[in-house]
Amino acid sequence: MFNRYAGALIAVVTIFFMASYSHAEILLDRVVAVVNQEVITWSELYRNMEIDASPQLKALKDEERRKIFRENEASFLESLINLKLQLQEAAALGMNVGDDEVKEGIDSVKKKYGMTDEQFKESLKKEGFTYEEYRRRFREQIIISKVVNNQVRSKVLVTDSEMKQYIADAVAKGENLDGYRISQIFFRKPRNEEGRRPLEEKAEDIVRRLGAGENFVDLAKKFSEDASASAGGDIGLIKKNLLLKEFSEALAGMKPGEVSKPFWTERGLHIIKLNEKTDPKDPKELQEEARKAITEKLSAERYNAWIKSLREKAFIEIRL
Repeated sequence: MFNRYAGALIAVVTIFFMASYSHAEILLDRVVAVVNQEVITWSELYRNMEIDASPQLKALKDEERRKIFRENEASFLESLINLKLQLQEAAALGMNVGDDEVKEGIDSVKKKYGMTDEQFKESLKKEGFTYEEYRRRFREQIIISKVVNNQVRSKVLVTDSEMKQYIADAVAKGENLDGYRISQIFFRKPRNEEGRRPLEEKAEDIVRRLGAGENFVDLAKKFSEDASASAGGDIGLIKKNLLLKEFSEALAGMKPGEVSKPFWTERGLHIIKLNEKTDPKDPKELQEEARKAITEKLSAERYNAWIKSLREKAFIEIRL
């Protein structure tokens, strides 16, 4: 993925063909950044942008995709510089990854998705990778994970007082209270009383259809007038202390998988399905959650500080 050159500056005159563009552009490659003794070229930058693009971005027309790439050149180049610095730091610390470790990691990926070698390579091809390119990138990600663990994560210590404060804050916010994962089919309140009965009849018919075995998700997508309709009526987890009185009354005694009778609120008419009931977390669970959350927060802060220190001691020249 990354080319190495001897010396701080080496003129690059390489004809690069961007095959993904519909009208093939022949470009004169140029250096866009120097990072210590390495250079980043325009073609390397754009190749990485192409590979790391989201499926939605890859699906755009060439002209639209290139426009977005141009708008994000600078920020992506900064990320590429940070990646180079981490790899250089790992090399300075004598960190490396053997072929066996790379193979084991790739085999784990194939096993996870139940792919044969041929299926895996075909999948890479669709994503714009060659197998060798994927292996290089995979190796580099392992190296970066090692150096970040060594220089950042291993130095993060969470104290008991920090965990106690995290738990106290969570309880104060009601985050340790029980709640419900709910889906709903919703009808907006009619403008006049005459509109209530037809709506109730419609809701009762839907309840009968659900009782006959029809799918809640399908009926929610078809009939619900709530923003959650596109998600099959799923409105996620709601803490018990935040529920409207009408919802609490409807949920009383319900078991996961059951559907309520239609009921009114100020907004309109609701049919709800209880997907899951969550219980308050026990002290051990809260403590482990606190440890993980604080570790992630401190790791992110110290990672950013570490990257800043790498940049401060490095020679970086940007030529975009």
